[in-house]
Amino acid sequence: MEGGKPSLTLVYQAVQALYHDPDPSGKERASLWLGELQRSMFAWEISDQLLQLKQDVESCYFAAQTMKMKIQTSFYELPPETHNALRDSLLTHIQNLKDLSPIIVTQLALAIADLALQMASWKGCVHTLIEKYNEDVGSMPFLIEILTVLPEEVHSRSLRIGANRRTEIIEDLAFYSNTVVALLTSCVEKAGGDEKMLIKVFRCLGSWFNLGVLDSNFMASNQLLMVLFQILQRDETSTNLHEAASDCVCSALYAIENVDTNVALALQLFQGVLTLETAYHMAVAREDLDKVLNYCRIFTELCETFLETTVRTPGQGMGDLRTLELLLICAGHPQYEVVEISFNFWYRLGEHLYKINDANLHGVFRPYIQRLLHCLARHCQLDPDHVRLWDRLSPIRFWPGSDPVLTTRRWPRCCSRWCCCRRACTWPCATPASSWWGR
Repeated sequence: MEGGKPSLTLVYQAVQALYHDPDPSGKERASLWLGELQRSMFAWEISDQLLQLKQDVESCYFAAQTMKMKIQTSFYELPPETHNALRDSLLTHIQNLKDLSPIIVTQLALAIADLALQMASWKGCVHTLIEKYNEDVGSMPFLIEILTVLPEEVHSRSLRIGANRRTEIIEDLAFYSNTVVALLTSCVEKAGGDEKMLIKVFRCLGSWFNLGVLDSNFMASNQLLMVLFQILQRDETSTNLHEAASDCVCSALYAIENVDTNVALALQLFQGVLTLETAYHMAVAREDLDKVLNYCRIFTELCETFLETTVRTPGQGMGDLRTLELLLICAGHPQYEVVEISFNFWYRLGEHLYKINDANLHGVFRPYIQRLLHCLARHCQLDPDHVRLWDRLSPIRFWPGSDPVLTTRRWPRCCSRWCCCRRACTWPCATPASSWWGR
C-alpha cells in the first residue's frame, strides 16, 4: 500500500464512508481503498487495533472480515512464532465482542476455525476451546459458533492446505467428536426453552454429521436425537427452530447412507421419522407450508437413505414400505413444490427397478408408482379458465406443471403400459372437448 501504514482515524473514516456516504462515488472510492488495505501487510495490525477499540458495529465487522480473509488467503505472511499470539488475540476479541453483533461473532469464529485448520502446532483445538469456555455460560454461544463452522471449513477451497493436512484434521475432529456431542447435550439440558440456543445446538450437530466424523453407535444412544424428534412433533414449534431441527435430521440421514455399517443409528432415525406423520397432517391442517416442506424433505431423505434396503427387502425391517406411504401423502398436497422435493428419489427408484427387471419386485412397487402418477396427473391439470390461454401460448404440447425428470426419462417397464392407460383416463385439463391431446 503506497504511503506506508494508514492511521486508524483514516481507516475509520473510510469505513464510515463505505456504509454512510450518500454519494455513490464516495462509497466506491472507500471500497477500493479498503480493498487495497485488506491486501496489504498492514491489515493484520490495523484489524487487531480496530477490534480492540470496539468503536461501532461497522468498523468491527470490517476488521473481523479482514482478519478472516487474511487468515484464509495470506496466512503465509505471518512467521510461525506469531501464530500463538494471533490465536490468543482472536479468542480475546470474540469474547469481548460476543454481545455486539452475531455477524461479527460469525466472522471471528470463521477466523479462529481457519486459523486452527492451518496452524499445525495447535494440537487438539477442539479440546482446548471446550476446556477453556464450557464452564462460562456467557461464552457458550460463540463457542458453539466456532464448533459449528470448524467442520464446515475443513473442505473450504479458500484454505491453502493439502490432502494430508485435511486428513489429519478430520482424524483429530473425529477423536474429539464425542466431547462435542456431550457439550451439546449439556447445552440442551441447560437451555430449557431458549430457542436461540437450541437452534445453535442443532446447527452445530448438523455440521458434525455433514463432516461424517460422529460415532454412529454413540449417537444412537444419545438423547439429542430424542429431543430433535420431540421438537419436530410439537405443533407449537417455531418456524426457525423447526427448520434447524429438520436440517439436522436430514444431515444425520445423509451421514448414514451406508446403512449396513450404521445399523443402530439408522434404526433410531428410521423409527423417529415414522413418528412424524401426525405432525405433517397437523401442519397441512394449519396451512403451514414451511413446516410441510420441512417434513417432506425429511421423508425424502429417509427414502433416499434406505432406497437400497427398500428394494432389497421390501416390507421387511428397515425396508418397510411405510416410507413410500409418507412420500405419497406429501404427493397429495395441493402445492406442487411439495411433491417436487421427492422427484429425485422416485427417479432413482425407477432406475433401480428398471435395472433389476424382476417381475415379482415390480409387482410390489407397481401400486405405489401408480398412486404417484395419479397424484402427478392431478398436479398437471389446468383450471378451465386457463386452458384456452395454454393453447395459445404453448405450441409444444407438454404436461403443464410437470417435471422433465419424471416425464421424459424411462420408468420401469412394469409400469409403462399402465402409465399410458392412466394418462389417457385421468389427464383432462377441463372438458373432453377441450383436451389438448385430442386436437
